[in-house]
Amino acid sequence: MEKIKVFVERTADGKDLNLPKYQTEQSAGMDLYACTHEPITLNPGEIRLVPTGIKIAIPNGFEAQIRPRSGLALKFGISMVNTPGTIDADYRGEIKVIMINHGSEAFTFDHEERIAQMVFNPIVQGVFVETNELEESFRGEGGFGHTGKE
Repeated sequence: MEKIKVFVERTADGKDLNLPKYQTEQSAGMDLYACTHEPITLNPGEIRLVPTGIKIAIPNGFEAQIRPRSGLALKFGISMVNTPGTIDADYRGEIKVIMINHGSEAFTFDHEERIAQMVFNPIVQGVFVETNELEESFRGEGGFGHTGKE
C-alpha cells in the first residue's frame, strides 16, 4: 500500500487532541476527531460546523476526501452535508466538517469523538477541448435510471 507524508499542525485548541489515525492496518480512511472543549449538540435537521483541531499540508497531486462515519450514520442518522468534502493540497486552514443530523433525536459531539474519515487520493486534472460534436457511445444521452432497476 502506497503511503504519502502529510504534515500536520495542531491548532491552539487541538494541542491535547489525538492525531487522526487508521483503526486497522488495511483501513482506507483515518478517523478525524471533534475538537470541542464544550459539547456540540446537533438537533434533528440541524447543520453545524465541527472543528477537528488540525491543519494539514497535503503533497501536490493529492487531495483529502472527508467522508461520514458509517456507524454514526446507521445508529444516529449523523452524516455530512457535502459528502465527500474535498481538502485541496494548497489549503492550510483548520479542517472543519459540515455535519447534519438526519436522525429523530439530538446528538452531542464530545471532545475527541470520532466524527468523520479522511481518505487521500491522487488527483488528475482535466483539460477541456471544445468540439462541435461528441463521439457517439452505446449509452448516448440515456441517464437517470434509464437501464431499469437491475
